[in-house]
Amino acid sequence: MSDARAGGVPVPVLDIGGTHVTAALVDPGTRRPVPSTVLRAPLDSRAAAGDLLDAVAGAALALPAGHGGCWGVAIPGPFDYATGVGRFTGVGKFESLSGVDVGAGLRARLADRAERLCFLNDADAFALGEYGAGAAAGHDRVVCLTLGTGVGSSFLAAGRPVHTGPLVPPHGHVHRLTVHGRPLEDTVSRRGIRRHYARLSPGAGQLLPDVRELAARATAGDAAAVSAFRYAFEALGLALAPWIDRFDATAVVVGGSMARSWDLIHPALTAGLASAGGPDDVPVRPAQNPEEAPLTGAAEWVRGVPETR
Repeated sequence: MSDARAGGVPVPVLDIGGTHVTAALVDPGTRRPVPSTVLRAPLDSRAAAGDLLDAVAGAALALPAGHGGCWGVAIPGPFDYATGVGRFTGVGKFESLSGVDVGAGLRARLADRAERLCFLNDADAFALGEYGAGAAAGHDRVVCLTLGTGVGSSFLAAGRPVHTGPLVPPHGHVHRLTVHGRPLEDTVSRRGIRRHYARLSPGAGQLLPDVRELAARATAGDAAAVSAFRYAFEALGLALAPWIDRFDATAVVVGGSMARSWDLIHPALTAGLASAGGPDDVPVRPAQNPEEAPLTGAAEWVRGVPETR
């Protein structure tokens, strides 16, 4: 058993996103990030492969020494998590990492500080973190969503992500679903909300407000902004409802940057679930630890992945 699994040393983790990378050490006793070690650095997802790997490794190398050799690495898809190879094609981010052995590139840069990298989907990391100590705790079957530029999702059964089988959407991710005859993320995404707002506000011009500004406008009573949010998240509820029922989930947990606008998202999402005949006894809750959850979830993944994988 490696030091990372022995319980005596911190577990190093990375959370790689489209605009930033966060590195931290997770205390195996408290199962929480050590506050003094959490480092967030900017990341340009359009950069060349070498520059991206340098930036991620730079954040990792800034962590204090004395940690375990097995890293938990949360990263969005499409990605081959078993082999550590990027599959980013036609998704608008990390295109330079398509076909690149990210694991080998990072291990070479981290030298003797990385024995092994355990990759997992960023939404799965979030879900595992909320399951361990958050809004998903105590739920044997739970659906977790991350709402940002698009929709991330994880279906957890007994604390393990489910990616196959008839009880979950294709590959266990709701962004592969359709709603109103179109891919879900055409509607439930940053671009979808802005596009819908533009249709309702022809005078908005070419410089459309970003989602954060639209949320502020909706809160202030802008009817077009309110409608744009309602349309998007009612659509999410419509698409999600049959899968909550099929998976027999007992809770839905929502995180991500858009979840900060909970007063806009929650009513629309629950209305969509209800109109699609979704179960009315399944609570829809905001994440309790949205910033920490991907880090603690990545550490849990390190502890749970077999050594032979």
